[in-house]
Amino acid sequence: MVTPTHEASHRLFQDHPEALSLVFQALGIPPPSKSDFGTVSPDATEIRPLERRVDTVRKFEPEMGESFLIAIEAQTKKHPEKPKSWAYYVAYLRAKYDMPVLLVAVCRDRPTATWAAGPFECAVGPWTTQVTHPFVLGPTTVPEITDESMVTRNPALAALSAIVHSQSRRAPAILEAVVRGLLPFAPLTAGYWLEVLEVGLENTPVRENWRSLMKTHFPGHGTLFEETYLEGEAEGKLKDRAALVLRLLDKRGIDIPEEIRERVTSCDDLDTLTLWFDRALTATVAEDLFTESPEDGAASGT
Repeated sequence: MVTPTHEASHRLFQDHPEALSLVFQALGIPPPSKSDFGTVSPDATEIRPLERRVDTVRKFEPEMGESFLIAIEAQTKKHPEKPKSWAYYVAYLRAKYDMPVLLVAVCRDRPTATWAAGPFECAVGPWTTQVTHPFVLGPTTVPEITDESMVTRNPALAALSAIVHSQSRRAPAILEAVVRGLLPFAPLTAGYWLEVLEVGLENTPVRENWRSLMKTHFPGHGTLFEETYLEGEAEGKLKDRAALVLRLLDKRGIDIPEEIRERVTSCDDLDTLTLWFDRALTATVAEDLFTESPEDGAASGT
């Protein structure tokens, strides 16, 4: 499911890894530059058809010092299954790339941030085999940036501050500083940061504050980016999921009539495609994608 927080975080850390400066400071490593990072696929899917995907993965490769991977996950609430996924991501990336892995969780509220810090243990009796301990970027670790000069110097960190503290009583002051700090920027650059925050502040208490500030200081900036960007992201995920369904059937040697192929590729509902993917795991003919099975009822609790 495409969510604004995930998309804003994904774009922020992919385009501007300097937003991770607080992480490097805590590790005692000099602040990173964009040239220190390489791109790594966030796909953690094994040959066995089970889709897993990290929000963002970056490869830190400084000219001097240790190289490592940074796996970044945006977490908006506690989720009992997430620690197992995180443990898998770290182990998979460590094995695949033969590099240390730092897991970073981005959280907007204190309860979620406290929970996300773990540690999460895999233990049998008194013996612990594996521990997952994420580095959390949240309300207690990201500063509340209310100085517009800091926004001008580090807009990436300011954008992260606005998103992370969107539920704080200081959120309006942070947004005011961000808008004023962006005023000296070139229109295209300022527009970029406005767009990141337009998405990142979706469904937060200060969303209307943000829109009011934009109308005052950047008249004419609407929500077209949010609509077109998220629509494009969603369309990409639909195409990927449809391709996965068809590929699975093909790998299992199941013939796919043209009308069924067309029905799958034209589907515009991600949940439906996910259901078809699950059915493709046990289908004997392509038509089984559209036939409800007992497992479907069990999964939905009916």
